[in-house]
Amino acid sequence: MEYTTLGDTGMTVSRICLGCMSFGSSDWRDWVLDEEASHEIIDRAIDLGINFFDTANMYSVGESERVLGNALDDRDSDWTVVATKVFNPMDEDNPNAQGLSRKAIEQELENSLDRLGMETVDLYQTHRWDYDAPIAETLGTLDDAVRRGKARYIGASSMWAYQLADALHESGSRELERFVTMQNHYNLVYREEEREMLPLCDDAGIGVIPWSPLARGYLTRPHEEIDATARGESEEHLYEHPYREGGGPAINERVGELADEKDVSMAQIALSWLLHKEWVDAPIVGTTSIEHLEDAVEALDISLSESDIEYLEEPYEPVRVSGHG
Repeated sequence: MEYTTLGDTGMTVSRICLGCMSFGSSDWRDWVLDEEASHEIIDRAIDLGINFFDTANMYSVGESERVLGNALDDRDSDWTVVATKVFNPMDEDNPNAQGLSRKAIEQELENSLDRLGMETVDLYQTHRWDYDAPIAETLGTLDDAVRRGKARYIGASSMWAYQLADALHESGSRELERFVTMQNHYNLVYREEEREMLPLCDDAGIGVIPWSPLARGYLTRPHEEIDATARGESEEHLYEHPYREGGGPAINERVGELADEKDVSMAQIALSWLLHKEWVDAPIVGTTSIEHLEDAVEALDISLSESDIEYLEEPYEPVRVSGHG
């Protein structure tokens, strides 16, 4: 395993972050694993040297956090780095169980810590931008959480670059804790973040931990086969993103060609491309298979030449912005 510091924090994380959206309950989504199967993957991840785990309160409506917390209960908490997120609705009957108001953040953080079985979470992230709560209120509440020892760092997920810039300005002007990470939508077939968000993060020393590095499976097999997978059959969110638009199909084909040439999987080529990007700290890899987890770790050893990278990137065309909502 390779390790890096997360942005400018000085905290060390594995270059592969295990995404925990697929752990919890199949009642939430068909492809989600139950607790026993989830623990097998988490245990194998630790064996492979992964110390960075990302979940969210909304994943399986809290079950993902509980499953992860149970799996890490007897592990060295000084070694592991646990991240979770807040924003999405947790109770349809409670309008305050969502968003980034002071009330929502404080109660949802307590609930997350209880499910994780932890007194402090290493990284607490806003899952999306809240247009109803003032950013000053959100940042003030997150600052309080750090000062009270409930969170060590705070981070953000997909938003417009100007929103992150506003948040950083607000933190600086009021001497509040600032966002230290950006969990954004970024992969070979969705590179719109390269225009403003990634240069901003690079300039501000913000760690980048992309979600959907394999484009929800689109970069793991020939594009005409994706519908045959369990996720392709049941995951409506796959089709909300513009992976098949612009140069997506051509890129998919080139990933397959390069994978055949190097005798590795398409997923490994797609991950290797991300790992070659200097502004990426740790892609968040979600999996329901130990084999796929091991493949992801092996991607760290794949070397891509400049010509390989140019070949993969050349068909890309601008697409609609996706993932902020």
